[in-house]
Amino acid sequence: MAAKRKTEISLKEVIALITLLDDPDEVIYSQVKERFVTLGPPTIPHLETAWENSFDAIMQKRIETIIHTIQFETLQKALKLWARDESDDLVKGILILAHYQYPDLDENKVRKQLQQIKQDVWLELHEDLTALEKVKIINHILFEVHNFSGNITNYHAPQNSFINNVLESKKGNPLMLSVVYMLICKELNIPVYGINLPQHFVLAYINDNANLIDVNNKSLSNNILFYINPFSKGLMFTQKDIDQFLKQLNLEPEAKYYLPCNNIEILKRCLNNLIFSYEKLGYLEKVEELKNLDSQL
Repeated sequence: MAAKRKTEISLKEVIALITLLDDPDEVIYSQVKERFVTLGPPTIPHLETAWENSFDAIMQKRIETIIHTIQFETLQKALKLWARDESDDLVKGILILAHYQYPDLDENKVRKQLQQIKQDVWLELHEDLTALEKVKIINHILFEVHNFSGNITNYHAPQNSFINNVLESKKGNPLMLSVVYMLICKELNIPVYGINLPQHFVLAYINDNANLIDVNNKSLSNNILFYINPFSKGLMFTQKDIDQFLKQLNLEPEAKYYLPCNNIEILKRCLNNLIFSYEKLGYLEKVEELKNLDSQL
């Protein structure tokens, strides 16, 4: 009974707060906004209803600002928690980032899409295949059956960095195509990991017996069988090609350009790509917010 009364009081408070949203006094609005942010996500449906029933442009704008602030604070907390406790779960981290642009994202739909690709690959696999043969099957399913490709015409567009967009459009940047590839491989226990190259992102196929606990272990490079470039439809290449690539960029070869990176580095790279995209578009508020998210990692 007490719990029910508490809910009713909360609802009354929310209604009372909503009636104050058209108050011209900015101080009152600031206090109301602060209270809504404290109450958090449960107030969003009530705010959305108020927005739909309002014909006041100022009130609508205020409601939009409050909803966005609540969603952004929720996102910050989720990302910080992920980095601290759940960074081994790449798909969860990537979905948290997608919520930045798509607050109502259907996560189950994304997971089902990934599951379908994984199932298509699994049906073609059998135990006797070599690493090379496995990659050829993954490449066939991803790039010929599902028609994924690099978004060359709109390379810097923000949508290339959101997994739901990439799965829908079948186009993405090197990082997000690599992420899709990695997630499929992880589901199938195929040892493929991300390589955080400057101005590019590729994958490495690791010897099954390699110890991946310490990704900074330089001897690990001896266990890399070959590299994969998902942006070029899964093209396979060697360490010498990375040597050449770094030479073109006038960069000294460093271990981190050849060895697997961790999931936090992948999310940081994704955030940097988004910051660059939104800077180009002149969305400076988004740039600041994404820098703020980056600081949570």
